[in-house]
Amino acid sequence: MGLREVMLEELRDLYSAENQLVKALPKLAKAAQDEELQQSFSEHLEETTGQVERLKEVFSLLEEKPTGKHCKGMEGLIEEGKEAIDEEEEGEAYDIGLIGAAARVEHYEIAGYTAVIAMLKGLGLEEAAEPLVETLNEENEALEKLESKLQELIVASAESAVSEDAESEEADAVAAGKAGPAKNSRSGNKRREVSVRN
Repeated sequence: MGLREVMLEELRDLYSAENQLVKALPKLAKAAQDEELQQSFSEHLEETTGQVERLKEVFSLLEEKPTGKHCKGMEGLIEEGKEAIDEEEEGEAYDIGLIGAAARVEHYEIAGYTAVIAMLKGLGLEEAAEPLVETLNEENEALEKLESKLQELIVASAESAVSEDAESEEADAVAAGKAGPAKNSRSGNKRREVSVRN
């Protein structure tokens, strides 16, 4: 198999991956609890639809068909996304799980587009590579947004864990306070002993 054939296989893999993602992203958007994350997934769905169109454009330039390959890698990543959606976590922890699944998808796509662009340029097909460079930039931006939101949610999750610990300590102190009057009575006895001596 020559370089052109390998490149076409990779392109068809990406075409299948993006089409699978068009169906999966609405589920992630619906599942997300954080509003900004919901919006991020919805915006990336629009981008992904555009990326599918760009791939069709590239196939047209190459005078090749986009179909004929099923991306098993993306299928597995989407399955992991479904597992994240089905988790029984709540709040930040739940959304952190969704971001983990989505970030793996972005890394997969970034690797795929980086390789295909390099192959197209190596074959002297600069014109076909150009639309995919735009897609690669979008994937990198999407990953940056996810990583930024991830950090934000981790901080919020850590802060709520600290406040929960503080509340738990207060509850323990209140429970331990039942032993408090006994201490007071002992100190009261000491005061009475002192007054007797006087």
